[in-house]
Amino acid sequence: MTEPANERELRQEARASIVHQLPLLFALVVLWMLLWGAVSWLNLVTGLILAIVVTRVFYLPPVELSGRFNPFWLAVFVGQFLAELFVASFQVAFLALRPRRISRNSIVEVQLRTRSDLIMTVVAIAMSLMPGSLVIESDRMRSRIYLHALNTEDRQGVEDVRTKTLQLERLLVRSFGSVDDIERTRK
Repeated sequence: MTEPANERELRQEARASIVHQLPLLFALVVLWMLLWGAVSWLNLVTGLILAIVVTRVFYLPPVELSGRFNPFWLAVFVGQFLAELFVASFQVAFLALRPRRISRNSIVEVQLRTRSDLIMTVVAIAMSLMPGSLVIESDRMRSRIYLHALNTEDRQGVEDVRTKTLQLERLLVRSFGSVDDIERTRK
């Protein structure tokens, strides 16, 4: 007896969904082990069970992966991020320790060129981790993020924040973005 085509299609979709969520499940299990601070069979099994429960019970929007990964550009991104982090830490420390001069701060709108939710999220996290900037809002539909930036005395300071954000986006796209996103960031 053969199964109907609808049931076969549903099973194929279920398998594709599970395969599509494997990176998320893996990341959740690794996070679970990091939170416990030990790698053990018990942590692995409980992390896997918890990851499956979380992905089945709570609605998580699908994370679309491009299928590309370039470790060289990821290393360049990490290096650039750490360099920016180092410089920004000293700039903020200087602002905190200098005499009572009030600096100008700005809300900077950055129009990202990618449509990837994953890249937009990583850019927002990277910019929020950077001392002196904080993402206060993101507009997913229009691919925009809004940053609060310290010490932007003039238009050039605002443009510097925007340029730094777009540069990090470009490096992330080269690391694991889609071919379409790579084309968009070259312009």
